[in-house]
Amino acid sequence: MTNNDILRRLRYTFDFDDFKMMAIFALADYEVTREQVVNWLKKDDDPAYKACKDEQMATFLNGLINEKRGKRDGVQPEIEKKLTNNIIFRKLKIALDLKDEDILQLMALADFSMSKHELSAFFRKPGHKNYRECKDQILRNFLQGVQLKYRSEA
Repeated sequence: MTNNDILRRLRYTFDFDDFKMMAIFALADYEVTREQVVNWLKKDDDPAYKACKDEQMATFLNGLINEKRGKRDGVQPEIEKKLTNNIIFRKLKIALDLKDEDILQLMALADFSMSKHELSAFFRKPGHKNYRECKDQILRNFLQGVQLKYRSEA
């Protein structure tokens, strides 16, 4: 999945408008213009489409954490230069204040089942013997479950 796909899905799920998207970036101390946001959200074949870089996506996710959970006192977390699906998954878990059981329920909403052990492997450090890379299919199903839960509540 591209960062742009994830950004589009999150915007739709939480019904964010352009100004809310800009405000979320601002919560992570990053200023973006409306034009930048609009270009990131365009379809891939649109001539004005711009790819959302990993640093920008990481900043948005940190802003989303600040939006949903409140800004942490002191120094803000460092922005990752390179994002993986595992990092995106972890940041969304933090932003939405989800426990493992909550994530498994969201996955079930998207008709995808996994065990608690399989899930915990995604949140381990990369060098850990039980670490497992989060593939696009897992992240896609998680985002689908989030959409089914949070969009239907709106």
